[in-house]
Amino acid sequence: MRPINKIIVTLLFAGAMAGCKKSFLDRPSNSQISSNNFYQTPSDLRLATASLYGGSEWWQWHNQAALTIGDVLSGNAYFGYWGDLVQLYTRTITGQNAIVTSGWTGLYNVIAQCNTVINAIHQQAASSIPASVKDAAVAEARFIRAMAYYDLAVMWGAVPIIEDNTKLIDHPLLNRNTVADVYKFIVNDLGFAAQNLPGSDVTGRVTTWSAQGMLGKVYLTMAGWGQSGGTRNQALLDSAKKYAGNVCKNSGLSLLPSYYNLFRAQYNDNPESLFALQWTAGVGYGNGNDWLTFSPSNDINPQKNGAWTPLAPTYDFYLNYTSKDTIRRKATIMLTGDYYPELNAAGGGYTASSPVMKKHIIGNEKDNNAPTMDIWSSIEHNSILRLADVYLIYAEAILGNNTTTTDPDALLYFNKVRNRAGVDPAPMLGIDTVLRERRVEFAFEGQYWMDLVRLSYYNPQKAVNILNNQQRVTFTYDPNTGTATPGTSSGGSIVPATISSFTLEIPASELTADPKLAQPPVPYY
Repeated sequence: MRPINKIIVTLLFAGAMAGCKKSFLDRPSNSQISSNNFYQTPSDLRLATASLYGGSEWWQWHNQAALTIGDVLSGNAYFGYWGDLVQLYTRTITGQNAIVTSGWTGLYNVIAQCNTVINAIHQQAASSIPASVKDAAVAEARFIRAMAYYDLAVMWGAVPIIEDNTKLIDHPLLNRNTVADVYKFIVNDLGFAAQNLPGSDVTGRVTTWSAQGMLGKVYLTMAGWGQSGGTRNQALLDSAKKYAGNVCKNSGLSLLPSYYNLFRAQYNDNPESLFALQWTAGVGYGNGNDWLTFSPSNDINPQKNGAWTPLAPTYDFYLNYTSKDTIRRKATIMLTGDYYPELNAAGGGYTASSPVMKKHIIGNEKDNNAPTMDIWSSIEHNSILRLADVYLIYAEAILGNNTTTTDPDALLYFNKVRNRAGVDPAPMLGIDTVLRERRVEFAFEGQYWMDLVRLSYYNPQKAVNILNNQQRVTFTYDPNTGTATPGTSSGGSIVPATISSFTLEIPASELTADPKLAQPPVPYY
């Protein structure tokens, strides 16, 4: 993988990637439009920001790292035939790990493209374009840049902050910046987005509610940073409560009634989705959503191909489902004997032969009425931020430093999530209740590792104990008796977790290209 400074300089000369002529999803190559003759109308700005919602810039992070780091490293899932993935599962990650390298590189790809669009609008947008239109376009780009920096901060901690790609031409070597300043940068971007994005927009575009919801999540994360003894910063908890609560109470948005339908392409960009990547079919390798390669069978894939990396749920994860939590379970993982009529519908549906991930497996091109869909281009617009996430953030912010809470607002929004799943409402909340609910609700969406890192900030021993006490083994399931039996193999010797386990190493290729990354982080502000 190329180091980030070379990637960003390359993108600098590529110009701003434009969006569609007919559709939000039709994105031409970023070499087709020069920034010298672009950014002349409001439509140009909309096309430029459309480029930031998917495509090649997101590909490396999304397809190579987001799901695997979030769910394999955290102990939700296992796959035993890819050494780099086994390293995540066993906590034996090396500096050459391709998944970690792709994650780092991919997020800086996104940041580079956001910087290109932001700076081009500031420097080259026609004076005839109203300031409010320019600010809204910049706000979209700053929201997406903040999303990428949030993932970097949670995964790697102190990372370089880059706002101006051009500076890398003369100064290609970068210091890391302190974690506190990276989070401050994220908050500044999201604050600008919250103030300048509209309350509603066309389907798929982010709004002020997207930014405020993410602000709630970031403040909740920041509340634990630098704390100890299980206590978080109350002022930051209050900020998390403020922004998440505003979305809960004033956005007018609601959960999609069916949890199962959240992960079907027919329900792409439903009102619960606050930010989703806008994937389309027929775009070729390296440009689309290739999560269909996690499918358990070629029979249910486009062109009957590509089922190479089926992720198996761990026994530890399976144990989080109660007997009533069947809606989320069947939407998230298949168990032996489960029947899915919508997968390969023309062939009579699909019956699972072993426990495996179901979420994001949406069927073949005929199932989705998408003739150009292939294994490299699933048409699912997977959500990065959902309203259910904001509901649980709000409940956790209210819980705050209390051991338990019966606060009516916390229970109201927490139980909206549970009610949708068809399970009994919780009468009281504690941190274990919240963590379990988040693990089940967002399993196989790349979220659980983020939740554990957030916990490790203020209660490191609890986070370490969660990892070390997991039953990290696969299991078999007997549909006749409804019995799950844990296996004996854990995919190799698992290294005990320590607090250092919650910070990924910088890829070796990046350290070789930029030795300053190995130095202590420096302030940005």
